[in-house]
Amino acid sequence: MRLILATTLLALTGLTSAAPVTVQDDRGATVTLPGVPKRIVSLLPSLTETVCELGDCAKLVGVDRFSNFPASAAALPKLGGLDDTSIEALVALKPDVVLLGVSARVIDRLEALGLKVVALEPRSMGDVQRVLGKVAQVLGKPDDARRIWNRIDGAISFHAQQLPPAARALRVYYEVDAAPYAAGRASFIGEILERLGAKNIVPAELGPFPKLNPEFVVRADPQLIMVGQRSASGLPQRPGWGGIRAVKQQKICVWVPNESDVLVRPGPRMGEAAALMARCLRQAAAGPVPLPTTPFNAPPGGMR
Repeated sequence: MRLILATTLLALTGLTSAAPVTVQDDRGATVTLPGVPKRIVSLLPSLTETVCELGDCAKLVGVDRFSNFPASAAALPKLGGLDDTSIEALVALKPDVVLLGVSARVIDRLEALGLKVVALEPRSMGDVQRVLGKVAQVLGKPDDARRIWNRIDGAISFHAQQLPPAARALRVYYEVDAAPYAAGRASFIGEILERLGAKNIVPAELGPFPKLNPEFVVRADPQLIMVGQRSASGLPQRPGWGGIRAVKQQKICVWVPNESDVLVRPGPRMGEAAALMARCLRQAAAGPVPLPTTPFNAPPGGMR
């Protein structure tokens, strides 16, 4: 009788693990997998980190060139980026599902080859929470998504509560790229800044990551600038920027590459991003912000 019961339980367990998984991605496409995937390709760093945070890093068989965290993901085969993914190498990995951004150019080609594709595009904090839930749904771990989101949200609140009054209400310009592209109030970066009490000079109506006329920043005259080390070179020499209050008072927080990775990826490390921004706000409230002592060395393939 015990043997029969054990066999029945095993059979039921097998049926459960093989139950179809259905998810609607950010294209509005409904994707049905025959079961929880065992082989996953991720073509977006934030999605790679999300899979790992959910405990399924071992299921990743390939990633994009920018996925460098955690270390186990950094060691996986690199398949290119949004615009130059190696389809042949990807297909050879025989993934059960490919996770990528909505803007990836390879979606139609991969689907034509019969691969299951889930396209997700986190831009705001609400998007991050939703995408975390979608990935957890694909992996069969919806409860873990709620736990992880509560930890992220709690960490942001903690760092906001620790800031002294002098570090609040500073007018901030956050540059994500030297074009210049900015993190607006509608972006996850802008929303974290708001949670920390900062005043983003880029209004929400311009979108999450708008390309700005440099004169816009000059006129806005921010008290603090946050920028990656790659884009910081020559910033004070831009036409008119020498007169910006943040430049004159040396209140520019320059992120080294590993910090930039944390800050620009809408995923599980947003609590760490809040800690970095809070550190910057405290430094700016106290006086000139020290520049990094580490020289800039671009990671292989650039940064994302």
